Amino acid sequence: MSGFDDIIHQPARLKIMSSLAALAEDEKVDFSHLKTLLRLSDGNLGAHLLKLEEAGYVSQEKLFVDRKPRTFLQLTRTGREAFQGHVQALKAILGS
Repeated sequence: MSGFDDIIHQPARLKIMSSLAALAEDEKVDFSHLKTLLRLSDGNLGAHLLKLEEAGYVSQEKLFVDRKPRTFLQLTRTGREAFQGHVQALKAILGS
């Protein structure tokens, strides 16, 4: 099926992609905020983000804010397109 993406389809990754897709293209979200929002552990979120990053769907930027390390995440253009294709494939399955 065209558009259906096994990488995105895993439940935690689908939640991550949905959360990031809700942002404007130039917006980023903090790792800690995303972790709290999705109720995932550091390790679980990190592992799923690594998989999404390896696929080219997510980019991360590490900065120091008030001398504390913070990681900011956003969808890449490829990630946004893959997510939109996946959503369309799911809609086709549901017949809507």
